[in-house]
Amino acid sequence: MTPIRKLEGSRSNGASLAEELKARGLIEHASAEPEDILRTPRTVYIGTDPTADSLHVGHLTWILLMKRLGDAGHKLIFLVGGGTGMIGDPKEKGERPMLDEKTVARNTKALKAQLKKILGGISFKMVDNADWLMSTRLVSFLRDVGKHFTVNDLIKREIIKKRLETPEDSISYSEFTYALLQGFDYFTLHEKYGVNLQIGGSDQWTNVLSGVDLIRKRLGEQVYALAFPLTSDSAGKKFGKSEGNAVWLDPKKTSPFQFYQFWLGLPDESIEQYLKVYTFLPLEEISALMEKHRQDPSQREAQETLARLITEIVHGPAAAAQATAATDALFGDVPFHELSRDALAVALAEAPSLTITRSNLVNGYQLTEALVAGGLASSKSDARRLIEGRGITLSGLPITNPDQTINIGDLSNGYALVRKGKSGVLVLVLKLLKN
Repeated sequence: MTPIRKLEGSRSNGASLAEELKARGLIEHASAEPEDILRTPRTVYIGTDPTADSLHVGHLTWILLMKRLGDAGHKLIFLVGGGTGMIGDPKEKGERPMLDEKTVARNTKALKAQLKKILGGISFKMVDNADWLMSTRLVSFLRDVGKHFTVNDLIKREIIKKRLETPEDSISYSEFTYALLQGFDYFTLHEKYGVNLQIGGSDQWTNVLSGVDLIRKRLGEQVYALAFPLTSDSAGKKFGKSEGNAVWLDPKKTSPFQFYQFWLGLPDESIEQYLKVYTFLPLEEISALMEKHRQDPSQREAQETLARLITEIVHGPAAAAQATAATDALFGDVPFHELSRDALAVALAEAPSLTITRSNLVNGYQLTEALVAGGLASSKSDARRLIEGRGITLSGLPITNPDQTINIGDLSNGYALVRKGKSGVLVLVLKLLKN
């Protein structure tokens, strides 16, 4: 795993850590001055509801933020919402699907394992709010928690307000009470584990403050909250499954190669923000890298650095190296015969391929036929137009003859790469067995 950069003096000086987080764009709201909040070692928590069996890149913002806090000496608690996950926090339109206990339990187990893998050796505690919410008595909850929240305040909250103004998206009572449950979580964690700092996304800020207010009203004690800005994709949409743009952390859902490609394909205008949020490169190194990138954006060095580092954090150095090598072979200048066995397996698994037998190559296999069979052309006439337009390369060499054939010598170590433009690829695989 990529080591986290130590922040000089962060254990005794909250200003160093606060300045670092602000410079990286990781603090949008704070219940007090961030320097004051982080000056004292805190027990900090963040919660997530187990609505899926994997986290995605949108969650990485807070996972890595927690990692920074843990490295700076703060104690970490991750709250898995086994209880709140059965209700779901209100969203702008429509109600979240109600999950049954079996699904919640399965998802919770998967998320716990995923967090442990990413956080590595940093010490942390994991708790599940089902442990107290499922046994909480209704009358006691209404008396001890509900009386500290006013309906007047709740209906002013942006999402609830929007839902109330749109009858077809009216909000259910269970969703309406979510803020109370989240506030109760903070209260319980404060009482049980001494938690005195909660972090959350900026869209959850009012819910996060619910716990701060509840603890102040019931116990007369001051606790704190920080909110980070939501990270959006190139279209300005926040990362998440509800937006239909989820890039999963589970390698079975999004392979390490696809994960690497996602970061590699990011536009220039957002790359500096992502480097600050998703990597542990020192800020001065990010500035130097971006200056170099601006001098020659075509090299995409900033994207390659981001893709490599974040893939190492999530999937490990070996998977990152294989994804990098497979990318260099499919879209760069590295020949297939130079790939390791594992990197070659990645390239073959991710790229479309066409198997050719030796008998196909005896008299030469028409490249136009390969383009059609491999899906790079819709017809032989389309294939000929692509070749005549210099849009096709075979093993790195531009092909201009539409009657070009593929011969045994074109398949080095049994493989050859056909490219269409910059992104279309087809791996030709020699079948060693005879017909």
